[in-house]
Amino acid sequence: MAKNQEKRIFYEWLNDNHGYFYTINRTLQKGESEYQEVELVETDEMGNVLLLDSITQTAQRVEWQYHEPMVHYPMLSHPQPRRVLVIGGGDGGILREVLRHPSVEHVDFAELDRDVVEFSRRYLPDVNHGAFDDPRVHIRITDGRAFVEESETVWDVAIMDMTDPFGPSKMLYTREFFEMIRDRLDPNNGLFTMHSESPVARPLAYQCIRRTLGSAFPVVRSAYTFVQMYATLWSITVASNGPDIAGFDADTIDKRIRNRGLSGLRVITGDTWQAMQVVYPYIAEINRRSVPVITDANPDFPDHFEQ
Repeated sequence: MAKNQEKRIFYEWLNDNHGYFYTINRTLQKGESEYQEVELVETDEMGNVLLLDSITQTAQRVEWQYHEPMVHYPMLSHPQPRRVLVIGGGDGGILREVLRHPSVEHVDFAELDRDVVEFSRRYLPDVNHGAFDDPRVHIRITDGRAFVEESETVWDVAIMDMTDPFGPSKMLYTREFFEMIRDRLDPNNGLFTMHSESPVARPLAYQCIRRTLGSAFPVVRSAYTFVQMYATLWSITVASNGPDIAGFDADTIDKRIRNRGLSGLRVITGDTWQAMQVVYPYIAEINRRSVPVITDANPDFPDHFEQ
């Protein structure tokens, strides 16, 4: 550790008993928004990293490990996604990947914290590639749940990239909210995707999200991938009104990738599409656990955890 003596060692907890660390060279920008502390730090391992309330959100060098599967699982499962809803994701990485699909005509981007968007627009261009300024993107600075409640739009795909299920995000993890999303998706081909925590670090939260989605949607499938900036195996769950990500073979996915001009993908191929859905036996055991459905009346998770 001698060579890192002058660096800041940043520790982050994944649950009450386990976490990880990385070193920070310096803080590049720091400020307070109405809702949270926003900080951009320089690291040797992951490039520039965005922290919100001292929790790692996105890392310039490895963010694609998260953003690619979050976006391309639902987008490639839809035959021609035109109208897309993005909730959260203030760094713009989700938007960047959504806009790569040539059929996209309109994106509603609902983000609670205007300052995070402006911060990312200015200091994270390598993550968002100017996506906020694309004319197809309609920025809604508002609570994501309130926006869905008030909207009459029918979306082809909805993607939720929220912070963990506590604080301002808590009420976006309930059955009632998932039912609202379901009812505002294309009834035949609509898909909804969200991160579903780590089955390693927070197995109960992971299974609660899956079970709650299953109480609202007819089809629920998860994919599993290691995400370095979160230092653990991560899960992404796709819920839909019909399409099943497990039903696409490798050739179909590779053909859609080619036809849509999605060159340079580093996570999603026809082969990895299927491989990431393979369930380890220990995860299958977690999937069989009896856990509560998260509701508006009881929105707290059984392994409630705040850093």
